[in-house]
Amino acid sequence: MLTAQTPAPTPPTDPLAPLDFLLGTWSATTSAAGSSGGQAAGTYTFKRDLDGHVLQRISVAAACTGPQDFNCKHRDELTIFPDANAQAIHHVSMLALFLDNEGHVIYYTVTTPDANTVIFNSQSPASAPKFRLSYHRDGNKMNGKFEMAAPGSDEFHSYLEWSGMKIN
Repeated sequence: MLTAQTPAPTPPTDPLAPLDFLLGTWSATTSAAGSSGGQAAGTYTFKRDLDGHVLQRISVAAACTGPQDFNCKHRDELTIFPDANAQAIHHVSMLALFLDNEGHVIYYTVTTPDANTVIFNSQSPASAPKFRLSYHRDGNKMNGKFEMAAPGSDEFHSYLEWSGMKIN
């Protein structure tokens, strides 16, 4: 007599796992490459939160100089989360929400073109500027870039670039 065997259940995959290369605390020092005119140093930490269901980045500036319109007291939070609806709508499996003390709110789709790179693309209406945030890990060094494009344009220009080593 033949009996059908039920396959063992597949353990759920962790949709945030491709971003584990970001985990930890990183030093950050801006370069002159961006158009912001600001020079800053500090740290940022990527950590799992809410029982591992989100990845959160918190930044802390330690030193800063820049033109009058550059906010040296800038603070922000970035929360990355999986979203089944995003998969169906945007063909991505993660979204992110950026909030800062200047009142900016940016919704991002999140893509990982390779095992050491993540790109955040803003979901902006055509009448608004577009933003792109990216991180690339090279060993114990992390490079970051924040870029902007004018409304209606797909041509991004670097606003701020930084790099630093993993602290822990």
